[in-house]
Amino acid sequence: MKRYYYRDLEKLIQFVRPTTVWQNLVGEMEDIQTELVKLLKKSKPEDRLLIVYYNHLWEPVLKLASILGWRKKLPEQNWLDDKDLGNICNLAGWEVVTSQKRMLLPVEIPLLSDFTNKWLAHLPMFNWLCLTTWLVARPKPTNRRDYSVSIIVPARNEEGNIPGIPKSIPKFGKWQEIIFVEGGSKDDTWGAITKLKKQSTRFRIKAYKQKGTGKADAMRLGLKRATGEILMILDGDVTVNPKDLPKFYEVLASGLGEFANGNRMMYPQEREAMRMLNKVGNKVFGWLLTLILGQTFRDTLCGTKAVFKRDYLRIVKNRKMFGNFDPYGDFDLIFGAVKLGLKSVDVPVKYRERTYGSTNISRFMHGWLLAKMSWFGFLKFKAW
Repeated sequence: MKRYYYRDLEKLIQFVRPTTVWQNLVGEMEDIQTELVKLLKKSKPEDRLLIVYYNHLWEPVLKLASILGWRKKLPEQNWLDDKDLGNICNLAGWEVVTSQKRMLLPVEIPLLSDFTNKWLAHLPMFNWLCLTTWLVARPKPTNRRDYSVSIIVPARNEEGNIPGIPKSIPKFGKWQEIIFVEGGSKDDTWGAITKLKKQSTRFRIKAYKQKGTGKADAMRLGLKRATGEILMILDGDVTVNPKDLPKFYEVLASGLGEFANGNRMMYPQEREAMRMLNKVGNKVFGWLLTLILGQTFRDTLCGTKAVFKRDYLRIVKNRKMFGNFDPYGDFDLIFGAVKLGLKSVDVPVKYRERTYGSTNISRFMHGWLLAKMSWFGFLKFKAW
């Protein structure tokens, strides 16, 4: 059991890469809250604490194992459930980012152990019985400050939408720049952007033509050229109202979260904004990915997102882990944020009908992408 347990723990630490690891320490601590406060005083905002502890449901099994000599005898332990430990973290100034359970069969039995722990252990009906829980926490933010903002607008076939975008973006942050990236348009989107760039005095406006293809490529070019401290994505179809962007800014500026993801599923949508089949699919896959990733993502394909530039640069460094086959760029950011242990927050937005042009997304490709990314996310975040 010991060898199998530590091999799994080693993989976990390698995957999460926290600043501090408490491996089965909370069971022996006289005062967990005091120790958490001590650690907090030495921690920086970007630090992450990984706490690995035993599921309290296993207490009688582990005590019996010690009595029978299968496990070394230990002094009386603290047996906490997830809510207890989460509450202690909260009282000590730490915020839980994610908490997940692993290892249903802690004994190494060829084939059976791997099958049970990689597949069965993650099913809801079995997961609550797993031996270990791992919790990732971050220091709670203590102050709010203002940041500069770069708003990246990938735009293809959006000529009619371009002129109104700067007018509808409210002022927030220290300063703002809008970065338009165009490529492959059949209308005069590029002409509308260059005209806007010459006329606008309200914002710093940059414009680039992408050499590659697809939204993800356009988005990455814009993010690379951005100079703001906070990076935002706003789709050129403006089906998400630009007036909602301050909500995303406040999540990061206030410290409430480190990654803000738009959620179009909460409010009623305009009639032609999203077809019923797409809506159902989005909700199902949102639930599935929330289960897989351990943080709430109700609408993974909403194009409006926000992240600190410092964290985006770290996401880029980790990109090789997930590959480069996400055509829209949404999962590149979501998976990267989860991998870094960033605190994610869903931001409810109203989804509007297009007023110009037609969607650049294939309905069937949309569903296939969600299915493929859910499977990919499971392999990367669960079945390792």
